[in-house]
Amino acid sequence: MTLSTAIEAVWRDLESARAQVLREVHSLSQAQADWRPTSDDWSIGEIVHHLTLAEVATGKLTSKLLREAAPPAPFPGGLAAFTPLPEWPPGPREAPPVVRPEAGHALDQLLSDMRAARARSRQSLERLAAVDPRPLRWAHVRLGELDLGQWWLLQARHDADHLQQIKRIKATPGFPPA
Repeated sequence: MTLSTAIEAVWRDLESARAQVLREVHSLSQAQADWRPTSDDWSIGEIVHHLTLAEVATGKLTSKLLREAAPPAPFPGGLAAFTPLPEWPPGPREAPPVVRPEAGHALDQLLSDMRAARARSRQSLERLAAVDPRPLRWAHVRLGELDLGQWWLLQARHDADHLQQIKRIKATPGFPPA
Protein backbone atom coordinates (compact mmCIF):
# COMPACT_ATOMS: atom_id res chain seq x y z
CA MET A 1 0.00 0.00 0.00
CA THR A 2 1.22 3.49 -0.83
CA LEU A 3 1.42 5.58 2.31
CA SER A 4 1.05 9.34 2.64
CA THR A 5 4.15 11.42 3.17
CA ALA A 6 3.36 11.78 6.90
CA ILE A 7 2.75 8.06 7.45
CA GLU A 8 5.78 7.08 5.38
CA ALA A 9 7.98 9.43 7.44
CA VAL A 10 6.77 7.82 10.67
CA TRP A 11 7.38 4.36 9.22
CA ARG A 12 10.95 5.30 8.21
CA ASP A 13 11.62 6.68 11.71
CA LEU A 14 10.18 3.54 13.32
CA GLU A 15 12.26 1.27 11.11
CA SER A 16 15.45 3.28 11.57
CA ALA A 17 15.22 3.34 15.35
CA ARG A 18 14.28 -0.34 15.53
CA ALA A 19 17.12 -1.38 13.21
CA GLN A 20 19.56 0.39 15.52
CA VAL A 21 18.09 -1.32 18.59
CA LEU A 22 18.31 -4.72 16.89
CA ARG A 23 21.93 -4.08 15.86
CA GLU A 24 22.81 -3.34 19.48
CA VAL A 25 21.18 -6.46 20.89
CA HIS A 26 21.27 -9.18 18.22
CA SER A 27 24.59 -10.71 19.25
CA LEU A 28 24.17 -10.47 23.02
CA SER A 29 24.30 -13.57 25.18
CA GLN A 30 21.45 -14.31 27.55
CA ALA A 31 23.70 -13.32 30.47
CA GLN A 32 24.37 -9.95 28.84
CA ALA A 33 20.66 -9.45 28.10
CA ASP A 34 19.77 -10.21 31.74
CA TRP A 35 22.52 -8.10 33.35
CA ARG A 36 21.54 -4.97 35.27
CA PRO A 37 23.94 -2.17 36.17
CA THR A 38 22.13 -1.83 39.53
CA SER A 39 19.15 -3.52 41.10
CA ASP A 40 17.06 -0.44 40.24
CA ASP A 41 17.96 -0.50 36.52
CA TRP A 42 16.34 -2.48 33.76
CA SER A 43 18.34 -5.07 31.89
CA ILE A 44 18.63 -4.92 28.11
CA GLY A 45 16.19 -7.83 27.90
CA GLU A 46 13.69 -5.87 29.97
CA ILE A 47 14.14 -2.85 27.70
CA VAL A 48 13.43 -5.01 24.64
CA HIS A 49 10.35 -6.41 26.39
CA HIS A 50 9.23 -2.89 27.32
CA LEU A 51 9.65 -1.60 23.75
CA THR A 52 7.57 -4.48 22.44
CA LEU A 53 4.85 -3.97 25.06
CA ALA A 54 4.71 -0.25 24.23
CA GLU A 55 4.46 -0.90 20.50
CA VAL A 56 1.71 -3.47 20.99
CA ALA A 57 -0.13 -0.97 23.20
CA THR A 58 0.11 1.72 20.50
CA GLY A 59 -1.28 -0.75 17.96
CA LYS A 60 -4.16 -1.61 20.30
CA LEU A 61 -4.81 2.09 20.87
CA THR A 62 -4.92 2.59 17.10
CA SER A 63 -7.49 -0.18 16.73
CA LYS A 64 -9.57 1.19 19.61
CA LEU A 65 -9.64 4.77 18.34
CA LEU A 66 -10.34 3.72 14.76
CA ARG A 67 -13.16 1.44 15.89
CA GLU A 68 -14.73 4.16 18.02
CA ALA A 69 -14.46 6.93 15.42
CA ALA A 70 -17.86 7.25 13.83
CA PRO A 71 -17.18 7.75 10.96
CA PRO A 72 -13.53 8.81 10.80
CA ALA A 73 -12.61 11.64 8.45
CA PRO A 74 -10.40 10.63 5.51
CA PHE A 75 -6.67 11.29 5.65
CA PRO A 76 -6.08 14.88 4.52
CA GLY A 77 -4.19 14.90 1.24
CA GLY A 78 -2.08 17.91 2.16
CA LEU A 79 -0.93 16.60 5.55
CA ALA A 80 2.81 16.13 5.09
CA ALA A 81 3.78 15.70 8.74
CA PHE A 82 2.14 15.00 12.05
CA THR A 83 1.94 17.50 14.89
CA PRO A 84 5.31 17.46 16.68
CA LEU A 85 5.50 15.86 20.08
CA PRO A 86 5.64 18.06 23.17
CA GLU A 87 8.82 18.12 25.23
CA TRP A 88 9.13 15.62 28.05
CA PRO A 89 8.26 17.20 31.38
CA PRO A 90 11.09 17.23 33.92
CA GLY A 91 11.37 14.54 36.50
CA PRO A 92 11.71 10.80 36.58
CA ARG A 93 9.85 8.63 34.11
CA GLU A 94 8.20 5.45 35.27
CA ALA A 95 6.58 3.03 32.88
CA PRO A 96 2.86 2.56 33.41
CA PRO A 97 1.92 -0.99 34.47
CA VAL A 98 0.67 -1.95 30.99
CA VAL A 99 4.16 -1.49 29.53
CA ARG A 100 6.25 -2.46 32.54
CA PRO A 101 8.61 -5.28 31.50
CA GLU A 102 9.22 -8.61 33.13
CA ALA A 103 12.64 -10.10 33.73
CA GLY A 104 13.78 -13.53 32.71
CA HIS A 105 12.52 -13.88 29.15
CA ALA A 106 14.74 -15.64 26.62
CA LEU A 107 16.42 -13.09 24.36
CA ASP A 108 15.57 -15.05 21.20
CA GLN A 109 11.88 -14.96 22.11
CA LEU A 110 12.03 -11.27 23.00
CA LEU A 111 13.53 -10.46 19.60
CA SER A 112 11.01 -12.65 17.80
CA ASP A 113 8.15 -10.92 19.63
CA MET A 114 9.64 -7.53 18.81
CA ARG A 115 9.78 -8.34 15.09
CA ALA A 116 6.20 -9.68 15.14
CA ALA A 117 4.98 -6.50 16.83
CA ARG A 118 6.62 -4.43 14.10
CA ALA A 119 4.84 -6.39 11.38
CA ARG A 120 1.52 -5.67 13.12
CA SER A 121 2.50 -2.01 13.44
CA ARG A 122 2.86 -1.76 9.69
CA GLN A 123 -0.73 -2.99 9.39
CA SER A 124 -1.85 -0.40 11.97
CA LEU A 125 -0.13 2.38 10.04
CA GLU A 126 -1.75 1.23 6.80
CA ARG A 127 -5.14 1.46 8.53
CA LEU A 128 -4.22 4.88 9.91
CA ALA A 129 -3.33 6.04 6.39
CA ALA A 130 -7.02 6.03 5.50
CA VAL A 131 -8.17 8.45 8.23
CA ASP A 132 -7.31 11.83 9.68
CA PRO A 133 -5.39 10.97 12.89
CA ARG A 134 -5.68 14.45 14.41
CA PRO A 135 -9.16 14.12 15.96
CA LEU A 136 -8.35 10.63 17.29
CA ARG A 137 -6.92 11.50 20.70
CA TRP A 138 -5.85 9.71 23.86
CA ALA A 139 -4.08 10.97 26.99
CA HIS A 140 -0.49 9.94 27.59
CA VAL A 141 0.43 9.62 31.27
CA ARG A 142 3.26 12.21 31.04
CA LEU A 143 2.73 14.13 27.79
CA GLY A 144 -0.98 14.79 28.02
CA GLU A 145 -3.42 14.38 25.18
CA LEU A 146 -1.84 13.19 21.92
CA ASP A 147 -3.43 12.53 18.58
CA LEU A 148 -2.93 9.16 16.95
CA GLY A 149 -0.21 10.43 14.63
CA GLN A 150 1.69 11.71 17.65
CA TRP A 151 1.35 8.33 19.36
CA TRP A 152 3.24 6.75 16.45
CA LEU A 153 5.83 9.54 16.49
CA LEU A 154 6.25 8.78 20.19
CA GLN A 155 6.84 5.11 19.43
CA ALA A 156 9.80 5.99 17.18
CA ARG A 157 11.20 8.44 19.75
CA HIS A 158 10.70 5.83 22.46
CA ASP A 159 12.87 3.30 20.61
CA ALA A 160 15.54 5.95 20.06
CA ASP A 161 15.53 6.94 23.74
CA HIS A 162 15.88 3.35 24.90
CA LEU A 163 18.58 2.72 22.29
CA GLN A 164 20.70 5.23 24.21
CA GLN A 165 19.91 3.39 27.44
CA ILE A 166 21.01 0.09 25.88
CA LYS A 167 24.29 1.66 24.76
CA ARG A 168 24.90 3.04 28.26
CA ILE A 169 24.30 -0.38 29.81
CA LYS A 170 26.73 -2.03 27.39
CA ALA A 171 29.35 0.59 28.28
CA THR A 172 28.88 0.21 32.05
CA PRO A 173 31.84 -1.27 33.93
CA GLY A 174 31.01 -4.84 34.87
CA PHE A 175 28.94 -5.55 31.75
CA PRO A 176 29.53 -9.26 31.06
CA PRO A 177 31.95 -10.13 28.27
CA ALA A 178 30.62 -11.90 25.19
